[in-house]
Amino acid sequence: MDSRIGIRAQRALALALLALATTVAGAQTAARQFSFAYDQPPSTAYGIAANIFDAKLKELSGGKFSINQFPGAQLGQEPQMLQKMRAGDIDFVITSTANASTVAPQAGVFSLHFIFRDQQHLAKVLADPGVAQEFRAMVKDQVQGAQVLGLMTMGLRNMYSKKEVRSIDDIKGQKVRVQATKTEDTLFPAYGAQTVHMPFGDVYTSLQTGVVNFAENGVNVYLANKHYEVAPVLSMTEHEANNNCLWVSDKTWNSLTPEQQKWVQAAADEVSRTEPALALKLEKDSADKLKSMGVKVVEGVDKSGFIKAALPVQDQLAAELGPHAVTLLKLVRDVK
Repeated sequence: MDSRIGIRAQRALALALLALATTVAGAQTAARQFSFAYDQPPSTAYGIAANIFDAKLKELSGGKFSINQFPGAQLGQEPQMLQKMRAGDIDFVITSTANASTVAPQAGVFSLHFIFRDQQHLAKVLADPGVAQEFRAMVKDQVQGAQVLGLMTMGLRNMYSKKEVRSIDDIKGQKVRVQATKTEDTLFPAYGAQTVHMPFGDVYTSLQTGVVNFAENGVNVYLANKHYEVAPVLSMTEHEANNNCLWVSDKTWNSLTPEQQKWVQAAADEVSRTEPALALKLEKDSADKLKSMGVKVVEGVDKSGFIKAALPVQDQLAAELGPHAVTLLKLVRDVK
C-alpha cells in the first residue's frame, strides 16, 4: 500500500514538473526581449526613439515583445554596432545616416548640406512614406545581413568651437571633425575647411587638445556629451540634418513570423511619425538650457556663403553616389 502511494506521488510530482517545464518553455517561446543598441545617452533623441519603439511593440504584441536598451556605446560605436548587427549579434541598432553610408554609400545623400529648408520640412520628409520606401530599397540593394526599418532625426547640425562662426569666412583653414562620408569630405573643403575623421568618442579630447578646432552636431548631442566644456561657443549654422535610421538584423527579422514582422515594422513607422517633433522640441529645450549655463549660442549666422558653395555640389554628389541617391534628393526637394 505504502509503495503504491509512493509511486503515485512520484508520478504526480513528475507530471507537475513536466507541466511547469512546458509552461516555462511556452512562456520563453511567447515572450522575447530584443537587444536595441545606440551610441548616445538615453536622454537624447535616440532614447526617445527607443522608448517609442518599445511601447508600440509591446502594445501590438500584447506584451510578448519588448527591447533591452544598450545606450551610450555599450556595444560599440556605430560602425562597430553595424558589423555586430549584420553578424546577428545585436537585434536592433540606431545609427546616423552618415555612418550608415559606411555600409550603404548612397545613404550619404542625407548628409548633403542645406537640402532641408527648415525644421518643419525636415520632419515632413522623414514621415513621407515614399522617402522611407526609397531609403529602405537603397539599403536592400547595398547591404547584406541587415535592413532599415525607418528614419528619424536629431534635428539640424551646428558647428561648435572656442570661436564663433558668423559667416563662411570664419571656418576657412580650420580643422573640422566630420563624419567619415564623401559628402562631408567634399562640402567642408568647399567652404575652405580641412576635414578630420575620428570616432565620436574621441571628439571631446580632440577639441580639448586642439587636434581639431571645430566639431559639428545636434544641440542636444553637444549638451548631453558635455562638449560645451571644451568648445563653449555654439554657432547655429544648421548646415545639415542629423538624420538617423533604425536597423534590424536579417537574422532577427527572418526569425519572425509575418505577423510579428508587421508588429516590428509598425513600431518603426510609429518612430518615424512621432519622433521628429519630440526631437526638435528637445533641441530647443537644450539650446535654452545651454544659454542658462552661460554657453554662447550664436544665432543669425550668415548662411549665404555656405549655401552658395553647397548648391553646385548637391546634384554632383548625388549623381556620384548613385541612382537611389538621385531619387532621394528629388523626393526630399519635392516634399512641400
